[in-house]
Amino acid sequence: MIARHGLGELTHRRVAAEADVPVGSTTYYFSDLGTLREAALAHAATSAADWLEQWRRDLDRAADLPVTLARLTAEYLTDPDRHRTLSELYVAASHRPELQSLARLWPEGLVALLEPRIGRRAAEAVTVFLDGATVHSLITGTPLSVEALTDAVARLAADP
Repeated sequence: MIARHGLGELTHRRVAAEADVPVGSTTYYFSDLGTLREAALAHAATSAADWLEQWRRDLDRAADLPVTLARLTAEYLTDPDRHRTLSELYVAASHRPELQSLARLWPEGLVALLEPRIGRRAAEAVTVFLDGATVHSLITGTPLSVEALTDAVARLAADP
């Protein structure tokens, strides 16, 4: 729902309508809108952590990290709702410090995943690039190609 309407449009009524439940059931579990927003964003962050675990398994079997990471990123970018929700989380965290730990789950998790494979500096550079590729995909409607992703990741991950 956040991906389709934005975090600013999240209301008890809209969530209830989407879930086809009475509004009272959403207010029972989430007494105020802030709690509802945090729960929705926490779900998005947890889902991102699940993706990272899948990426870990794929990278553990990979012979070529840039090719595999580019393929995984391209697959991830095929679902704009997924990364649109994370982008909403990032923006919300820039205004609400209590959300920053949730917002850092994906980038810190990706750095932790990549660091043993390519070193800290390269892992941070690749993570920042992939975050930028995600934003690029959202604002242009066109994700970068696997080839472009592979080339950039290979360059960023290369030994200096």
